[in-house]
Amino acid sequence: MAITKLEAMFDRLKSQPKKRLVGAYACDSHSIGAINAAVDKGIIDGTLVGDEAAILEVCKNEGIDSTKFTIVHEANDMKAAAKAVELIHKGEGDILMKGLVSTDKYMRAILNKETGLMPPKAVLSHVTVMENPNYHKLMIVGDVAIIPNPDLNQKVAITNYLINTAHALGIDQPKVAIIAATEQVSPGMSACVDASIISKMGDRGQIKNALIDGPLALDVAIDKESAQIKKLTGEVAGDADCLLFPNIDAGNVFYKTNTKLAGAELGAMVVGAKVPCVLSSRGDSTLTKLYSIALAAMNA
Repeated sequence: MAITKLEAMFDRLKSQPKKRLVGAYACDSHSIGAINAAVDKGIIDGTLVGDEAAILEVCKNEGIDSTKFTIVHEANDMKAAAKAVELIHKGEGDILMKGLVSTDKYMRAILNKETGLMPPKAVLSHVTVMENPNYHKLMIVGDVAIIPNPDLNQKVAITNYLINTAHALGIDQPKVAIIAATEQVSPGMSACVDASIISKMGDRGQIKNALIDGPLALDVAIDKESAQIKKLTGEVAGDADCLLFPNIDAGNVFYKTNTKLAGAELGAMVVGAKVPCVLSSRGDSTLTKLYSIALAAMNA
């Protein structure tokens, strides 16, 4: 059964084998608090890699029972990130999560050619699942955070990530809209050309287990009335599950408009590595962090 609300991920996860999350330099109250909440909900087990004294101090100050975690001491942030990745390689974790370590060091540990988590020729990307009160189901979107101007091959990879995430959420045949500024096939617009190719790849079975259409302007992708007025037929128009944006500018503006002006809640993760990676920000709400952990666990 398809999940239509982010909250429903928690119940779904309780019926599945529990995954282990490894926090990279997770010695701050923001990271420990989010991981603690996820452990308390019964959706993960937690390993904290970082300065053990700092971790214990945070737990004491926040009233958190430190014995519910596995603690691996490493006081240096860069070494802690590398150690967290090493634990994943050893099979001692299914999800990686950024702690107090800076984003560039966290990504460096993931991308390291010798010790990182990237399979050969893999594309690292970002998937967001949004719950907007004005849309009738979840929206699975990408890429809003990592790839500035994806080429055709990268767009195909992102499309597959969106489809895989939809499958993890119980959507057997997700409807994927390849977004451009217009639904007309305009040879002078690369977004339209790429969308046409990806759509045809779906028709020919080169991208499987999804219904794909594009180019589609945003209005006709998510609004049935707009699609009907513009006489667009097909199963995707007006009812998209997944939105592939032509570049990070379009995707990021969509992401922030939804969260800041439309009251959307979300979960997000970095994909393409050997395991899902949570890249949370200090500015994220506890609920957003929880949803992001749950989303990663659904996909692990």
